[in-house]
Amino acid sequence: MKKVKVCVLRTAGINCDQETAFAFSKVGGQAELVHINDFIRQKNSLSDYQILALPGGFSYGDDIASGKVFANELKYKLEEELRKFIADGKLIIGICNGFQVLVKSGLLPGNNNLEQEASLIINDSGKFEDRWVYLKNSGKSAWTKDMPEIIYLPVAHGEGKFVVKDRSLLNRLKANKQVIFRYCSEQGKPGGYPGNPNGSLDDIAGISDATGRILGLMPHPERHIASIQHPRRFSARNGQAGDGLRIFKNGVEYIKKHL
Repeated sequence: MKKVKVCVLRTAGINCDQETAFAFSKVGGQAELVHINDFIRQKNSLSDYQILALPGGFSYGDDIASGKVFANELKYKLEEELRKFIADGKLIIGICNGFQVLVKSGLLPGNNNLEQEASLIINDSGKFEDRWVYLKNSGKSAWTKDMPEIIYLPVAHGEGKFVVKDRSLLNRLKANKQVIFRYCSEQGKPGGYPGNPNGSLDDIAGISDATGRILGLMPHPERHIASIQHPRRFSARNGQAGDGLRIFKNGVEYIKKHL
């Protein structure tokens, strides 16, 4: 098949688009930076892509709440295209601000009405957290096939505390194995701050929809695609892959296999 086409969606305030596109290109994807207005004005069509990536940053300056304005644009201006994109079996990933957008648009955890059931709110520390964290791979997703149980990625956010509308939603996420990543210690055990940098409920760092094809996570896999980016496992000479690269590779390989 032709190269897997990846739309890295941009708007005002997004600042991790280039790194995200580069990560997909490293694993054979054909990544294109597309401004949301090009879809709204029908200059581009989402149907031309197999993967939609919502990168990190501070869309619209995090006005109202982080990711909320961007989420409303998706929900109220591109809903029909998004529903078809998902129904066609394609993939979506949201990283940091992109995760906030997916949750606040109702695309995650996912329901027929796109009702917002969860949120990502101000960190318990009350400050921007910029550090490396360990994550336990604990769910089932197209994005996490053959990944190690414990990975190491950086976070950089002020509003990353995952909360839910009610306890029944948390139970649903667990039962459906939609909790994909949890903050943990180096040994994979639960821990408090700073291992969990924001106070997220049940140490949740990333979730998927029920199909496992839509993934959102607060840590930045695009910032650890090569060993030279790692603060403690620096290995420039052997060119080892970073822990985050497998996520992008899984996305591209999934599309090649299933679409």
